[in-house]
Amino acid sequence: MHMADALLSPAVGGTMWTVSGGLLAYSAEKVREEADDRKVPLMGVLGAFIFAAQMINFTIPATGSSGHMGGGMILAILLGPWSAFLVMASVLTVQALFFADGGLLALGCNIFNLGFFTCFVAYPLIYKKIAGDSLNGRRIMLGATLAGIVGLQLGAFGVVVQTLASGISELPFKTFVMLMQPIHLAIGLVEGLVTAGVVSFILKARPEILAAATERKPIGVSVKGALAGLGAAAVLTGAALSWFASANPDGLEWAMLRTSGKEELESGAKVHGLLASLQEKTSFLPDYGFKKAEAAPEPAAEEGGTQAAPEAEEQAPWPAVDAGTSVAGLVGGLLTLALAGLIGFALRRRNAAA
Repeated sequence: MHMADALLSPAVGGTMWTVSGGLLAYSAEKVREEADDRKVPLMGVLGAFIFAAQMINFTIPATGSSGHMGGGMILAILLGPWSAFLVMASVLTVQALFFADGGLLALGCNIFNLGFFTCFVAYPLIYKKIAGDSLNGRRIMLGATLAGIVGLQLGAFGVVVQTLASGISELPFKTFVMLMQPIHLAIGLVEGLVTAGVVSFILKARPEILAAATERKPIGVSVKGALAGLGAAAVLTGAALSWFASANPDGLEWAMLRTSGKEELESGAKVHGLLASLQEKTSFLPDYGFKKAEAAPEPAAEEGGTQAAPEAEEQAPWPAVDAGTSVAGLVGGLLTLALAGLIGFALRRRNAAA
């Protein structure tokens, strides 16, 4: 559900940058007040895990579409909403800058859609209302599942509204929203179940992490075991499980294709071209793989001659075992771990110096 720049006008993209920037500043201040040393490495490792998890698109049966984890609810339940929002912003920033996943103009929208609705709407209004302050496993699983669904539904609707407000694409509101919401309901159901599974694992391994996030208090115990488990999961997911990602277009691309006939839209606006050029320079592993050399143009057929028939397009193998994908998963996870951890460390130092 990562928006591309072509969906957004500069005015809407800039506005959402400002809104997300304000939320980041507010979240940073809240995290600074917590001053929990054990949360800093947890922020980094969870960021790496969510980065890797987002690389795996799973097929939505009978649709020709696919979806991937957002991860906002996992972060909010295990870290609390403010730390979670900072980590989600770290994941999306690394993806946009170094892997060309999501546009630079759209980064503010993507942070808002994937972070705000999960951390500040679905988490307090759905998850906490159901799970409460107890560590009841069934209530936590139910709350995590429903909150994951609601968060993704709101995020999908945010994409539609931001596209409509921009008014630069060929996507009529009624058709677009009638495609976006049902497909993201299916994706949200999977997200909710995965969220419940991850949270249940942490509940058994280290329930103090959930209690600390819910009650806004320091974790108070060693989390090395949980860090090791999440770190191993991030490495395995990014380096190997990412080969099993579905090749079908994701929910947003699928909805765009059926609305306009195109998975990707183009824009002739100058700011879009400038940002696309910048992103091309910063993304050293675009589309989570090694950069491909440009193919040489085929020679034209001589006059009077016959042109060779084009070869049938070969179906991509599955699983797509690829060294570039593995490197992207590992490097992206490390970059996200470093950025999220650095943010947490800087806020802790700032609090200590105050």
